[in-house]
Amino acid sequence: MEIYWLGHGCFRLKGRDATVITDPAAPTTGYKIGKLLANIVTISRNQPENSFLQAIQGEPKVLNGPGEYEIAGVLITGVRTEREPVGGRNRNVAFVMDIDDVRVCHLGDLSEVPHADDTEALSAADVLLIPVGGGAVLNAAKAAETVSMLEPKLVIPMIYETDAATAQLDSVDKFLKEMGIEAKPAEGRINITKSNVPASTTVALLNYRG
Repeated sequence: MEIYWLGHGCFRLKGRDATVITDPAAPTTGYKIGKLLANIVTISRNQPENSFLQAIQGEPKVLNGPGEYEIAGVLITGVRTEREPVGGRNRNVAFVMDIDDVRVCHLGDLSEVPHADDTEALSAADVLLIPVGGGAVLNAAKAAETVSMLEPKLVIPMIYETDAATAQLDSVDKFLKEMGIEAKPAEGRINITKSNVPASTTVALLNYRG
């Protein structure tokens, strides 16, 4: 599977048989994601900045709520991560996806450390896509606590300060400091298979594709 970060909470997860787009980012976020072909689109929170379906081509299945799904050979579980709306925003849904035998968890616009009841559903991911920039989403400390709870193998931060981002966000360095690690230089994409999943929790940075 190939993982590309398109900016904000938007990733393209390209498997053998299906492509998943997460939280398609609107131009108001500062990112230009272009036109994207997808079999599946996940939307974690029904807010304008991460549900820009105008960018999606084809006839994808759009998922924006909790439940269990199997689409184009991809097993997906949507997990409601908030008990009540936060700050007037709709409640967040995290998505756990099994693509090419690799389990990916996209935490969406998560703003608080997950409830203990949700830990089992969200844990044991090979890849965790996690917001770290603060503001309306997890800050560095809460993100590091969430990683400790969920124990993923590969952590890819999202929704943090970049040259493109319009939101007031913290830099990814704060998260790295909380984790007590130095990440390798950012890559354009990550190729991951079941055989090359890290043995212990590792953080990788991706350059957004403008």
